[in-house]
Amino acid sequence: MITIISGSESDKDLVEKIEAVLKEFEVEFDSHVASAHRTPKRVEEIVKNSKSDVFIGVAGLSAALPGAIASHTVKPVIGLPKNVKLSGLDSFLSIAQMPPGVPVATVGVDNAKNAAFLALEILAIKDAGLKEKLKEYRNL
Repeated sequence: MITIISGSESDKDLVEKIEAVLKEFEVEFDSHVASAHRTPKRVEEIVKNSKSDVFIGVAGLSAALPGAIASHTVKPVIGLPKNVKLSGLDSFLSIAQMPPGVPVATVGVDNAKNAAFLALEILAIKDAGLKEKLKEYRNL
């Protein structure tokens, strides 16, 4: 299972792109809107109560959300930086430059599909059927 958390309703377009890939691969997921700055307790509750194996955090500007998610779990967290200002470079660097011991995998700015595919690849480590679907998709 994958949990997607976006920092704002304005991230809906990217969340929908992630969801479309996950639906195509028939992987269970849930989506939430919670801000690292405006609703940090909600972020913590979502993460601590989740049964997911992987988290995807979608955020722009200061992009603290993926790091906030990672601060509450040792499960893999993927950060999806959003282009809001500075061509998304501010968001990208905020997600990529995490302190030692609190990693967040980071995909390209607005690259929702790669966030979904990376999450699927992580799940495929223990799911042979999903691994085969990914191989077929990529013609491997």
